[in-house]
Formats: sequence, C-alpha cells, structure tokens
Amino acid sequence: MRDISSKEYGGERPLYMSARLHLTDVTFHEGESALKECREIHAERCLFENKYALWECQDIICNGCRFAPSSRSSIWYSRNISMNDCLIESAKPFREASALRLSDLQLPNAAEAFWHCSDVTLNKSTICGSEYLFLHATDVRIDRLQQNGDYSFQHAANIIITNSVIHSKDSFWESDNCTIIDSEIDAEYLGWYSRNLRLVRCHINGLQPLCYCTNLQLEDCTFGDDSGLAFEYSTLNATIKGSIPSVKNPTSGSITADHIGHIILDEHQKHPADCIIQQTDRH
Repeated sequence: MRDISSKEYGGERPLYMSARLHLTDVTFHEGESALKECREIHAERCLFENKYALWECQDIICNGCRFAPSSRSSIWYSRNISMNDCLIESAKPFREASALRLSDLQLPNAAEAFWHCSDVTLNKSTICGSEYLFLHATDVRIDRLQQNGDYSFQHAANIIITNSVIHSKDSFWESDNCTIIDSEIDAEYLGWYSRNLRLVRCHINGLQPLCYCTNLQLEDCTFGDDSGLAFEYSTLNATIKGSIPSVKNPTSGSITADHIGHIILDEHQKHPADCIIQQTDRH
C-alpha cells in the first residue's frame, strides 16, 4: 500500500480511482467525490468534509474517522466496508451499499440512512435524527443500538435486533421476517402490516401497537401503560408478562397475558374472529 499522511485535499475527485492507499490524518475539504471508484483504502483518523466521499468503492476500512455535516450522501453504491469508532454527522450517509461491518458509530443526524442496504452488521452504535432508517434494507444484524427517529425499518426484511433501545413511531411497517430480542421499543403504531414479526422478551410502549400484522409472534414480552388498543386485525400468537392496557379485535391465533385491562371485541371484528384470549391472573 502507498502511505499518505497529514495531507489536505479539496475540489472534485482528488483521489479518483485510487487503489491500495493507507490514509492517516488526511483531510478532504469541501468538494465532491474524493475517493469515488476506489479500491482497498485504509483510512485512519481522516476528516471528510466533501460530499459523495465514498461512492462506487469496495474493500474500504475506516477507523476513527469523522464525516462532517457537509459530507452528505457519503457512502453510496459501495461494498465491503468496515468502519469502527467513527463519527458521521452528515445526512443520508449510507445508500445502496452492501457487506457493511460497522461498530462504535455515532450518527447524530442520520436522516434517510441505510436506504436499500443489504448484508449489514451494526454493533454498539447510537443513531439519532434518523427518519426512515433502514428503509427497504435486507439481511441486517444489529446489537446494542440506541436509536431515536421515526419510521425506521419500514419495508425492511430479514432483520435481527438484540439488546437495543428503539424510539421510533411507525417503525417496522410492512416489514418481513424481522426478529427483535431483549430490547425496548417505544413506538406508536409499531409494526403495522408486518409479516412474520417476532418479539422476544421485549418491552413495548406506544399507542395502538402491532395492528394488521400477519403471523405476529410475541414471547414473554411486557407492555407499558401507553400501549393500549393492541393487535387490531392481527393474526398472532402472544405470551405477555404482566399487564397490557387493552386488546382490540384480534383476528386469529392466541393471546395469553397475566392481566388485560380491557378486551374489546365488537361488531367490527374480521373473519375468522376466533382468537383465543386468556388471562392467567384475573385479579
């Protein structure tokens, strides 16, 4: 590899189509496409101020780097990217990217991040301001995520999330084959129209969760005081620890809870209207 250290670049495409570079303490000032179409780049403690920094790239390692707010749309159409201990302050940082191995990331302004990305591993990271996070993403594995921003994981498929805290209304809408384990989800209208959504030992809070779901699975989950009117028109199998404020018109399957505040079964139930609802502690 060719070493480049403590250099500054600006303008358009300063290192376009480069390969086998080791960049240390390099600054890319405002401009465009600093490392577009590059291969085998190892960047350490670099500062990216330019737009479209890593487009159409592959085999990239970034350690301790910072992407400034001006570096919007920084990592698009790239594959085989490893990033550790990076601060990404810009919006739209990942799109149409694949084979991403990410850990210890801070994304304070992650609007529209990870759209149409696939084969993603994300660990020990914090993501805020993240409207529509992981829209249409597939094959994603997440552990220890702190996320705040609405509409996350919509239309996403094959997602596994563990040990995380998610604050995001309208999250997991129309998602497919998503599993969330040992996590907290604070989200109005969670999981509507999802298919094969599975929640294991999760705490759920937010109005009208998990409606219009197909093959919803809940295992030993708990519900907060603001999570009423759950499961409307859903097919599900659920075991709930503690109390849930209210359940409304589930379509089919079974619900077992320690206590249910209100069970609403009215003339608007949908066929087959045969969900079995049981309370193990009626006191």
